[in-house]
Amino acid sequence: MSQDAVIGIIGGQGWMGRALGMALLEQGIVTASQLVISARSRSHQAYRDWPEVRRVKDNRELVSQADVVVLSVRPEDLAGIDIDADDKLVISLLAMASSQEIAHQVGSRRVVRAMPNAAAEIRRAYFPWFASSQVTREDKQLVQTLLASCGTARELPSERDLDYLTALSGAGPAYPALLAQSMLEHARQMGLSDEIAREAVMQTLVGGSLLLEKLGTDPGDMVERLVAYDGTTAKGLRTMMDEGIGQAIHRGLDAAHRAASGSR
Repeated sequence: MSQDAVIGIIGGQGWMGRALGMALLEQGIVTASQLVISARSRSHQAYRDWPEVRRVKDNRELVSQADVVVLSVRPEDLAGIDIDADDKLVISLLAMASSQEIAHQVGSRRVVRAMPNAAAEIRRAYFPWFASSQVTREDKQLVQTLLASCGTARELPSERDLDYLTALSGAGPAYPALLAQSMLEHARQMGLSDEIAREAVMQTLVGGSLLLEKLGTDPGDMVERLVAYDGTTAKGLRTMMDEGIGQAIHRGLDAAHRAASGSR
């Protein structure tokens, strides 16, 4: 597919559609003339961030103008997408909707399922994707380029892997936020002010994550090293592990995975 392909984003004013469109423009991957968006809102305010991009109110009109169609709507809105993509490349950003379901709804067998997370807004998303057998090598190259504009994009060997990563990486900041919430509550109980508690927790979580990334260290190795050091951190880690933090996380991921894969 040509690098001059026109990209149409259905749901261009949603959080992910907007993040992807803005990233493509900012990085010069597409020009404004190569981008067309639709959104549920019909107000001019809804399009204030897209002054030179083609804007349409009807999804069928978007499909007629685009070479690639991106579905960036809520899963429950899929049934209301009334288009015939005529075997154009379709990239679905929907959770809980299989490639087969997408193909049936939009009229194209060239379907890519991708699972972003909220870090796309800061271009730090992990963006796994899976392509149906009808997607060409050229299509895949284009998909990789488009999705990598928001962070790290990775093609997966099976749709089952994507269902799992919908539960794991698709959660975005949710799991770190849960840990941060628990740490904040404890810090406040110990008498720290909200300002200091929040600062300490956020710097600990963000700084620790960045250090792990930079060092390339396996998290398990880091935990073992700190436990073996037998300092104050070791006491905290041992207690958390004895209380079943690992099992609780596994059960949570299992529940999210079941929801993501449905009956598949």
